Amino acid sequence: METYLILVIILFVLAASDLIIGVANDAVNFLNSSLGSKVAPRHIILIVASLGVVVGTLFSSGMMEVARSGFFNPQMFTLNEVMVIFLGVMFTDVLLLDLFNTFGLPTSTTVSLVSSLFGGSVVMGLMKLSQTGRSIEFLGEYINTGRALGIFSAILISVVVSFIAGALVQYLSRLVFTYNFERTIKRYGAIWGAFALTAITYFIFIKGAKGTTFLTEDTINWIYSHTMAVLGLSILIWSIILQLFLWFTKINILRPIVLIGTFSLALAFAANDLVNFIGVPLAGLSSYQIASQSSDPLGITMNALLEPARTNNFILIIAGLVMVGTLWFNKKARTVTKTEINLGRQSEGYEKFESSGLARSIVRGAILVGQFVKRIIPDKIYKKIDDRFDTSKIDYSRFDKKNKPSFDFIRAIVNLMVASSLISLGTAYKLPLSTTYVTFMVAMSTSFSDRAWGRESAVYRVSGVLTVVAGWFFTAFIAFTCTSILTLAMYYGGLPVTILIVLIGMFIIFRTNILHAKREKKNSKLEAAATSDEKTNLLDNLAGDVKQFLSTAHNIYDDIYSGLVNENRKKLKRALKETKDLDENGSIIMSKILQGAVFIEDTFSNNELNLGKTVSSIRDVSASLHDISKISFEHVDNNHSGLSKEQKEDFKELKNLITSEFDLVASKFAKKDLSKLEDLQEKIYEIKKSIKRLDKNQINRIKNGSTKIRTNLLFMNILSKTDSISDNVSEIISFNKGLLNNKKQSIN
Repeated sequence: METYLILVIILFVLAASDLIIGVANDAVNFLNSSLGSKVAPRHIILIVASLGVVVGTLFSSGMMEVARSGFFNPQMFTLNEVMVIFLGVMFTDVLLLDLFNTFGLPTSTTVSLVSSLFGGSVVMGLMKLSQTGRSIEFLGEYINTGRALGIFSAILISVVVSFIAGALVQYLSRLVFTYNFERTIKRYGAIWGAFALTAITYFIFIKGAKGTTFLTEDTINWIYSHTMAVLGLSILIWSIILQLFLWFTKINILRPIVLIGTFSLALAFAANDLVNFIGVPLAGLSSYQIASQSSDPLGITMNALLEPARTNNFILIIAGLVMVGTLWFNKKARTVTKTEINLGRQSEGYEKFESSGLARSIVRGAILVGQFVKRIIPDKIYKKIDDRFDTSKIDYSRFDKKNKPSFDFIRAIVNLMVASSLISLGTAYKLPLSTTYVTFMVAMSTSFSDRAWGRESAVYRVSGVLTVVAGWFFTAFIAFTCTSILTLAMYYGGLPVTILIVLIGMFIIFRTNILHAKREKKNSKLEAAATSDEKTNLLDNLAGDVKQFLSTAHNIYDDIYSGLVNENRKKLKRALKETKDLDENGSIIMSKILQGAVFIEDTFSNNELNLGKTVSSIRDVSASLHDISKISFEHVDNNHSGLSKEQKEDFKELKNLITSEFDLVASKFAKKDLSKLEDLQEKIYEIKKSIKRLDKNQINRIKNGSTKIRTNLLFMNILSKTDSISDNVSEIISFNKGLLNNKKQSIN
């Protein structure tokens, strides 16, 4: 039994990791409405959410039965078999959720748990059938297939229903209140807020109170049987309270509604989702205790797991404190919340996701539908409706760019109200819904209905939503598959394989943390470029950005030269990969240049400062280097003939010239001295002169037939692209010279 005690300890170590990783993923469900609307300082929002989490943990005891007997029939399995299933579930859950957190993608911890339990149960059931020689038709004796199918069906339905409901309620709410809601809220705010608070508070009772000890079963049954009376009384009481606040105080009634909604969702999360993190380890501990009390610990079946779960309150409180600590200090939690907020923000800016063919098709289809609707609606009615959605009425003047809310209180409340209502409805009818799926789809639908997805950003936002939704199905598939494989491996490999899996898991988490840090550093640079509004800082930092851009370009060109001359495929592949980073650095510079143009004095001649050409030059430098690295990599990758000795010598000369230009310009930006550019002009003249001579050399080689056709095409492409790079670098420094001179003039 000592081996199984070690396995129980491993389960609880994994539980601690799963708590941290799971909360980092699920914090998006109850924090985003408050964080996105800036309803209060971050520490106030976290205090409210923390209280909800701590209270919710005390309600969670009844939910622990899901892990004990929800998806397999424990009377059919022994201690060794259930422990292997539990370990497979926990390993998969920790690694899968950590992977999603690293890339900032919210997924469902519930679906991860359910799919993992289902996968482990299926494979263990199949092994037992194989051992007894029975056919697969008896698999239903070991697992609850009906429950699993019900959950996955409910998920598909909830995704569609959540999007439609969120879009409809947000559209009607915005139609009533508009974006300038300070005036309209005094007319309709009390009754509208009463409906919102009724949905939210009813959600606390229906979703949060399940499993609580201080509400008796009779009380909960009474609430269920008198639903309409409870809802009507709640609307009346909240309407009176909110109207009194509007009449006699200066308090913005929308703020407490958002904070109450945040509390309720946090409570429900802890009450219902805590099982996703510690339910399996607690079931493993119970299994160990059941077997230890038996005279045949390894032969007894786990019938006792069918009994009601009795969770130690001390364990629940510890789990709650771990979750609260994660909310406050875990960086990956911020990454996941940031993804949803950015997808739903009202303003344009840096988009995390790239466009995709499917996203472009959806946007084109939506535009056509919009044009059709516009044609069939009378012009007067359409104009009135359009005026209600006039985003120019949004007043963000009291916020600086870094503290500007992503959306207003109206949308935040709709997010909380609709999500609460749908989850309450599902719970009342015993439909297994994923909190993550409902809250995410509601948030996306309200942003869509609120016209946050404009023509400039729609394709990227839709692509982001598709990525997240695809990740949900990926979660279910991978969780099922991985748990099945791990269960098989540990069943036959025993403790040594289990320990090996622990070590592999630790290594994977270590690597994902490094990857997450790199991604966050890169994203923070891009976001900083979009939020910079200090004139002096913007122009000063621009010099450092250009220097870094040219330094990266130098390294890429070195790798291209070395990789092509030595036919080193690895170096060329690295150069090609680095051009993507160069393009992102270029996006930062272009964003700052466009912002810098705002600071340019009207008296500054357009002839002296060609903004369009400069922005194009930055893009052309990264594009030219991408083209050179791509054709060079493909040449070597396809095993074509290498460069001749003469071509290698010419390429070396070319490389030395262009990289020396990079270094010269970078040094000028480092010193922030662009007053004298004579040496740069000499360098550019030297490069052009050399390229003409090298081009003639190449033509002579073609005439003599001394080199291969593909090699000739490759080398001439390199010459042409390098010439373009040199010209574009010259344009970049000329613009920045003018920009910095203009800065000095405006200061003086």
